[in-house]
Amino acid sequence: MSFSYRAVFRRVPPGWWAGGLWSLAALSPLVWSGRGAAGGPVADALGGLGGQLLLVCAVVAAWGGCAVLMRRPWVGSALLLAGTVAYAGAWGLDELPVLQFLAVDVALALVAAVRAPRVSLPVAGAALVVLGVFAGVRWGSGAEAGTASEPYVALTVVVAWLAGRSVHQSRAYEAEVRRQFSERVASRAVAGERLRIARELHDSVAHSIGIIALQAGAAARVVEARPEEARVAMVAVERAGREALAGLRRMLGALRDAEGGEAAAPLDPLEGLEGVGRLAERAGEAGVRVEVCWEGERRVLPREVDFAAFRIVQESVTNVVRHAGTGACRVVIAFGSGELGVEVTDGGSGPGERVGVGYGLIGMRERVALLGGEFSAGGVPSGGFRVAATLPVGPGRGGSGPAGG
Repeated sequence: MSFSYRAVFRRVPPGWWAGGLWSLAALSPLVWSGRGAAGGPVADALGGLGGQLLLVCAVVAAWGGCAVLMRRPWVGSALLLAGTVAYAGAWGLDELPVLQFLAVDVALALVAAVRAPRVSLPVAGAALVVLGVFAGVRWGSGAEAGTASEPYVALTVVVAWLAGRSVHQSRAYEAEVRRQFSERVASRAVAGERLRIARELHDSVAHSIGIIALQAGAAARVVEARPEEARVAMVAVERAGREALAGLRRMLGALRDAEGGEAAAPLDPLEGLEGVGRLAERAGEAGVRVEVCWEGERRVLPREVDFAAFRIVQESVTNVVRHAGTGACRVVIAFGSGELGVEVTDGGSGPGERVGVGYGLIGMRERVALLGGEFSAGGVPSGGFRVAATLPVGPGRGGSGPAGG
């Protein structure tokens, strides 16, 4: 297992970085004392018991504040400031050590990066107040003889708060972008599922309802003169109604599976090009003879291609029955080396209302587009209407069932 510095840094509590910096800065007076430099801390500054106890209290307060800094920012920052002040008192300093106060700046930046301004601003204000008190006491006592360091240290406090606030805003923006992206993905998923349901309802149930309407109308017209034909038509109505009901049940089952966390399957896993023969029989009962022509070597198709091809044929034949005003149409299903061609033509009344914005043509076009194929629909010069689709299959692709039966 490879070593990761980033993983190690993430395990270290953020407040400990401020505590470590504070401890390193606390060693600087010892270095100065060891050098015996003039003007530095006196070598025996901690010789008294009071100074030593005050130093211990400073270390405990500072590290205690760093330990609770992220959970209780006000308490943590107050303890860290108190430890810094106690440290200066232990060494007999009349101003706060600049290097040590950088630990306070780090703590402030950490708080501002994860908390709202109503929490981080009081922390910054407390740091500025402590600096102001030290400067005021020294100026009031007349001990200030040179350039005061407090204004520059106060500037580091402001910079630290601004840096932490910038990180906070950046994180908030990233979180908002992720939230909006998740909402858009969910919205598109819902819209796609609604479109799929509408398309399946139109392709599956609307086809059966159209057959029912035509057969019921025919039965009503001949029920008295030719009761036998009326009986045949009503039998067809019953069969189409049962198929429509079965389609609705399959859809409800698929929706329940999707709500339970499973992927919604196509309405009927057995439907595919193998159902074209049954489709032709039903269209014949409605008065339209369907000639089915198979070209090329029939083979196993990918499930989505097989299903989409059947839906295209089904919707096209339904349009012929409803709108063409003709008694025949021709269906050609051509197997190529890497594609499947589907073509439905009729010699009826031409485009008519079929070339508008009907849901049938839109659904067919969407199915083909999702599979990366090509689709066209329109009138032909010799009269009638033609629907053609080319679906990519790819050499050697497997499927879930036979292409036809």
